[in-house]
Amino acid sequence: MSRDVYIIGVHTTPFRRWPEKTFKDLTRETYLGALTDAGLDSGQPIEAAWFGNCLMHCWGQASTRGNIAFIPLVRDGLFPDRAPIINVEGGCATASLALISACKEIRAGDAEVTLALGVEKLYDPRNQPGMLAEFARALDMFDPQEWEEHYAQVGRDVGKPFERSPDRTVAMDTYAMQARLHMKRYGTTAEQIAIGAAKNHGNGALNPNAQYRFVMTPEDVLADRMVSDPLTRSMCAPIGDGAAAAVLCSESFLRRQSKTVQERAVLVRGMAVTGGKYRRYDEPSLSRVAVDRAYRMAGIGPQQVDLAEVHDATSFCEIYQSEMLRFCGEGEGGAFVASGATRIGGVLPVNTSGGLVSKGHPIGATGLSMCYELVTQLRGEAEARQVADARIAVQENGGGVIGLEEALAAVIVYEKAA
Repeated sequence: MSRDVYIIGVHTTPFRRWPEKTFKDLTRETYLGALTDAGLDSGQPIEAAWFGNCLMHCWGQASTRGNIAFIPLVRDGLFPDRAPIINVEGGCATASLALISACKEIRAGDAEVTLALGVEKLYDPRNQPGMLAEFARALDMFDPQEWEEHYAQVGRDVGKPFERSPDRTVAMDTYAMQARLHMKRYGTTAEQIAIGAAKNHGNGALNPNAQYRFVMTPEDVLADRMVSDPLTRSMCAPIGDGAAAAVLCSESFLRRQSKTVQERAVLVRGMAVTGGKYRRYDEPSLSRVAVDRAYRMAGIGPQQVDLAEVHDATSFCEIYQSEMLRFCGEGEGGAFVASGATRIGGVLPVNTSGGLVSKGHPIGATGLSMCYELVTQLRGEAEARQVADARIAVQENGGGVIGLEEALAAVIVYEKAA
């Protein structure tokens, strides 16, 4: 019989360009921050760590990434000797996979306390074009002609050629094609995408950890530099660095902690991971399958969700994922976002952190930064961006690209425990 799992500690570094900080620096900062937030004097109760990262090999370290990043912490007695560090990689969903893996270890009865940590450095002032090219490796590198022809056909169908450029990641071009297809099928507009982007830049201005902290109007967003039509720069997640972490525990461990720790604990009520494929135009995405499974596990429906963090690598994604998570009907995401429904104070606030377009998107840390935001909200500690009476929250995090969807998607449902 599986056991309940609680999150008792979370931490995130600010997301921005950190050329002066190493992977070990960022790992140490967020690990110690999560321990402090969990009310733990040391890391000795931790039985295993799940470490998420995608691009550390670009900086010279492959294979045993987390094990190397934790060397100083083990040496200083801050992380327990002989506790395993398991490396996880899954594109932009990496940190969510680390979190779900850490959760499953407790649910299975194999541990009482686990750690999930994700870290990434994407800003390389010496070789930024080379770093941008790395993002293409989240697509099929063995048979690239397959996805190239797939997107060329989408381009022909929507009347807009699929074009790539060395000054942006190929992911932006694939998202642009997805947006164009949605616009053709449902009448979604660039103005609706801009409204969502402006909303998230406003939320990011309230978030001290966000990479972009300035307010924009929809007109500002539309007037920004075009990246990949219809997506302007303000509609796209920036390049940056950062780390985020969570400490998880069983119910029996939680009951032995202080009243304060128990009152701030957040229950992981449901979760699911699904795999991508070359889907039909009229077929729902893998995130729809994932959220339906997570809702079933949690025993809830979308009408019970109070807020969400979704994977808006571009602002079109908030429109689409609002549909996939069943917050609105298919084809209605543009109008749903434009209506103000996803604003703080709206019927279902989405991306109160500022989302990836404002908070930032260091890909190996992103899913745990979503966790940080939702746990903070459910604790009632989000200050100026607080959602009133928040009790149930959902995060959706996708990674990689296969055709018109991600290679995998992770969905997690959280509930305020106290």
